[in-house]
Amino acid sequence: MISLKNKVTLITGASRGIGRAAALLFAQAGSDIIINYRADEDAADSIKGDCLQLGVRAVTIKANVANRDEVDTMVQDAIEDFSRIDILINNAGVWEENLIDAIDETRLKRAIDINLYGTFYPTMAVVPHMKKQRSGSIINISSTAGQRGESQHSPYSATKSAVIGLTKSWAPELIEFGIRVNCVAPGWVDTDMSHADLISADKDEILRKIPMGRAGTPEELAGPILFLASDLSTFITGEILNVNGGAVLCG
Repeated sequence: MISLKNKVTLITGASRGIGRAAALLFAQAGSDIIINYRADEDAADSIKGDCLQLGVRAVTIKANVANRDEVDTMVQDAIEDFSRIDILINNAGVWEENLIDAIDETRLKRAIDINLYGTFYPTMAVVPHMKKQRSGSIINISSTAGQRGESQHSPYSATKSAVIGLTKSWAPELIEFGIRVNCVAPGWVDTDMSHADLISADKDEILRKIPMGRAGTPEELAGPILFLASDLSTFITGEILNVNGGAVLCG
């Protein structure tokens, strides 16, 4: 029932994890794919090849989402290649331990730069083009940590709370231009970013707090993201879709 044929999707942090799974699923739905990555060119090329095999156009663009000039160049290059951007998925993020009484300034700045500015800058660059089209869908990736906090990870939690605030601010601001803005809030997902914790001595305590008893997979996040980008959700904007195995139950 879901078709994104003739659509163009830009996914930040698309070389691995949730971003990679979303790129594949969106390509299966017929969307052309712009794969943003920061460092791992081989991984980005690999997902590009997978998308091309699905019969859609796909390109990789290296850009640090925390650098506005690089983001602006990425979006301009994408517009030159595809003429439009219909869907933006603000997925790039970083999750690092940072105790409040021993804050690592480098990690603090990295969390703010990537998780917060890395959501602002792509949206700032894409929105003018979506306004001209009078259509668009923006999906921000937050976290359960942004809803309930996360011990020993306050910079991550604070920036992911901010992503929810951005979603609820942009949704009413942009809907008059036909642009919907929604958010997916994952719980524990087995990706490169969290795998070490999910096999650590604390894994049983982590899983105990998830009613389903396990972490999610990247593919289980890609589906809800696709739903919010599709015509099945045309009356939804400003929504936070929780995908966490029942770990955080909030409206």
